[in-house]
Amino acid sequence: MVSMEGKSGLVTAAGDGIGRASALAFAAAGATVLVSDLDDDAGQETVRLIREAGGTADYLHADAASESDAAALVAKVLQIGGTLDFAHNNAGISTATKPITDQEGAEWERILAINLIGVMYGMKHQMRQMKDQGEGGAIVNTASTAGLSGSWGLSPYVSSKWGLIGLTKTGAIEGSSAGIRVNAICPGATMTTALQHWSEEVPEQFQQVLDAIPLGRGAESEEQAAAVVWLCSSAASYITGVALAVDGGMTIPR
Repeated sequence: MVSMEGKSGLVTAAGDGIGRASALAFAAAGATVLVSDLDDDAGQETVRLIREAGGTADYLHADAASESDAAALVAKVLQIGGTLDFAHNNAGISTATKPITDQEGAEWERILAINLIGVMYGMKHQMRQMKDQGEGGAIVNTASTAGLSGSWGLSPYVSSKWGLIGLTKTGAIEGSSAGIRVNAICPGATMTTALQHWSEEVPEQFQQVLDAIPLGRGAESEEQAAAVVWLCSSAASYITGVALAVDGGMTIPR
C-alpha cells in the first residue's frame, strides 16, 4: 500500500460505491479525509467506517453542481487537516437510455451540471488552494470508459465524460507549473449498488457486458479506489494528464 501519511483531502459522492471505497482507502493509507455527499446518512456512515478502522475523517453535505459548496469543501479540509493535498472528484450521474432523436435539453443540462461543470467548480477552488500552498497536490476525476468511446442511448453521459477527460488534461497543463497533477480514472463495469441492481433486473444484458471484458468479471469499487489513491500518491509523481482505464481490458482494441 502507498502512504498518504500526513496528507489531507476530500472525496465527493463518498457515501457509496467508488467514492466510499476511495475515502476508506485514503484513510487506510494515513490521510485525513473529508467525505461529502448529498445523502447525509450514507456520507456519515462512511465517516463512521473510517473512524471505526482507526482513521481520521469528517463529513460535509455538498451538492456537486454548486460552486459555493465546492469552495466550502476546500475550506473544511483546511479546517480539519491544515492543507489540501488531494481531491477525488467522484460525483456523477447517468441518465435513462434513449437515442439522440428523443433527447431533451433539460436532461443534458442536468447531466452536464453535475458531471462536467460541477467538476470544473471543484477543480477551480482546489487548484487555487494548492497553488496558494505552494507545495503542489494531486486531483483525480472519475470519468468512465464511456469517455473513451460511444454508447448507444447515453449521449448526455458519454459527452459529459469525454468533456471531463478534456478538462482533466487541460487542468494537468495549467497546474503543472505549480506541481499540481491532474488525472482521471475511467472505470469499466464496477459492482456498485446501482450496477448490482441492474445485473439482477436484466441478467442477460449484464452477462453480455461481462462477456466483453477480457478479465471476465466486473471490478470491485476497491479496485477503482486503489487506482485513485495511487495516482494521488508520490508513487505516481511523474504522471499527469492521464485518463486511466480501470476496466479489466474492456477498451483494448480487438
